[in-house]
Amino acid sequence: MIWYDYDYALIRVVPRVQLGVFWNVGVILNSRTAGFLGARYVLDREKIEPIASPHIDLDILEQHLDAIVQICKGGPECGQIGLLPASEPFHWLTAPRSAVIQMSEIHPGRTYDPAECLDSLFNRLILVPAARSSHC
Repeated sequence: MIWYDYDYALIRVVPRVQLGVFWNVGVILNSRTAGFLGARYVLDREKIEPIASPHIDLDILEQHLDAIVQICKGGPECGQIGLLPASEPFHWLTAPRSAVIQMSEIHPGRTYDPAECLDSLFNRLILVPAARSSHC
């Protein structure tokens, strides 16, 4: 088996940027050595809505989260960024910003299977924080 190094960040919705209130909604994972870039998210509207500003349109927010997933998949339908090597969009997507969608700090790791690791991190950190996994 081959070990692959990877970096990941949590995708956060920050509906009140000035207050720093946020909700972790997804994970983005990049493994340069495996040539992998992927993202998964879930937008639980019932949990986000009470802390969201009345000026945030959750449909538009979801479209922006979908765009992150599509950029990770790559391809010409994503524009110029979709044609870049996987590590380039990762660094562009995880750059610090003051916006409604932000990324956490970047964390490193090693795994045998980056796609399975993405699923494991998503399940463990976003869907079921108490779950444990041995895949990464």
